[in-house]
Amino acid sequence: MRLHMNRYAAEAVKETLVDEIVGTESLDVAPPDKGAPPAPTVSPLRPMNAVMPTGNARAVQTAEVTAVEALGERQALSCLRTLQTFSYSVNLLFCRSDVSYYITLSQEGTLWRALHATELDAAESAFRNFEDQAVRLADVELRHQQLEAQNERAEAMIAASEAQAEQLRQDLERHAEQTQLVNSRQQLARKDIQQLEMQRVASQARLNKAMRQLHQLSVTSNERIPHLTCRRSES
Repeated sequence: MRLHMNRYAAEAVKETLVDEIVGTESLDVAPPDKGAPPAPTVSPLRPMNAVMPTGNARAVQTAEVTAVEALGERQALSCLRTLQTFSYSVNLLFCRSDVSYYITLSQEGTLWRALHATELDAAESAFRNFEDQAVRLADVELRHQQLEAQNERAEAMIAASEAQAEQLRQDLERHAEQTQLVNSRQQLARKDIQQLEMQRVASQARLNKAMRQLHQLSVTSNERIPHLTCRRSES
């Protein structure tokens, strides 16, 4: 019996992870100027769509996916770091034209999200953030493939066991057939032995009778021969 993972449940878990990741993502925000009054901190519900302030070198903001794809087509980006986990990939890219960095998250080779940073430290931080997200998203695929592999292994073992059982069954049937054949031959051989033994006894009796007759005839034949007296010659 084949075991199957509930794909609908896996997809539901995957969508839940995506919603949690997108909803809880945090990006580094540039601190306010020292002379400016402190502003209240507000956590946006979906920071993915928000453009982060750029008043500081550590600012990270979202980038247009089409713009990043255009830069890639012009070969204006160099890959500094990359992570591939199942269908998800994270890349840290360097743009020489404006000396900045792009951080991308792709799914099955299609660009999904992109961030832009002007400093390497901020870009690396965003890259690690995307790494964590990709690993969490890939956990569902990992479990899916693990279950598929376990099921395939179980099916292979079942098939091997069934094949071995069939081979043993055939061996038992062959053994039973051979045993029956041997028993039949033994019975036939015993019957033949009995008949041969009876023939031997009869033949021996006939032989004994023939020998007695021959002896009697020999005696009778010898009695008909006259006895001759041998005389000694006188010297």
